[in-house]
Amino acid sequence: MQPLDVALTETLRRLGLERGIAGWRAVEEWPAVVGPRIARRTRAVEFRDGTLVVEVEGSAWLHELGFLKRELLEQLARRLGPRHVVDLRFVMPRGRSQR
Repeated sequence: MQPLDVALTETLRRLGLERGIAGWRAVEEWPAVVGPRIARRTRAVEFRDGTLVVEVEGSAWLHELGFLKRELLEQLARRLGPRHVVDLRFVMPRGRSQR
């Protein structure tokens, strides 16, 4: 008999759901991964097909995060495992006033 976490991980992998679960973990853990400075100005809002979508406060932050993209992907890989979040897409909030 194997531990529940091992059995669950194997089942998710067999069903092809492991990447999606890790992606949504990335949404939840985004503030801890990027730290307080970036977390105050951003919010992870969606995960689809390996891409984490992050809303960004203002065009200056959009530009700066473009330069940090590779480093942020590496931090996510260390926390969640490789091959789960393969891209980051930074967007301005839609239909809401900027924070």
